[in-house]
Amino acid sequence: MDQQQLEMMQQMQDQQPSGPGPLFWIFYLVFIGLLLAGMWKTFAKAGEPGWAAIVPIYNIYVWTKIVGRPAWWLVLLLIPCVNFIAYIILGIDMAKSFGKGVGFGVGLGLVFTMPIFYALLGFSDAQYQGPSAASGGMSAA
Repeated sequence: MDQQQLEMMQQMQDQQPSGPGPLFWIFYLVFIGLLLAGMWKTFAKAGEPGWAAIVPIYNIYVWTKIVGRPAWWLVLLLIPCVNFIAYIILGIDMAKSFGKGVGFGVGLGLVFTMPIFYALLGFSDAQYQGPSAASGGMSAA
């Protein structure tokens, strides 16, 4: 290889992205912190241990328990495409369990708005009214 090719290869290597910058990490930590704080308070309001919000998989089990869905719903959240719908249903059930509407529940079920709505639910004056899906996962007709 001649000198020009080596210089061009060096320029290409210098232009490759080096990963997320500090601004990304700041937003990420705020996102995760807000989600955990909101979930912790929400779980505590529902009579469950707040620390359950920080334990992966177990927090989803507790979520299903709070809303009255059977534990096997945890499996639905592991199936691609199905999990999107299951998260929204669980979000709506969580909102109804605290006396909120369907729109609020959709916000709880969507990943990008979940921290905001959990913080609103956990730090507001909303009271837990019991599991909204107490019929075992089947909607009443």
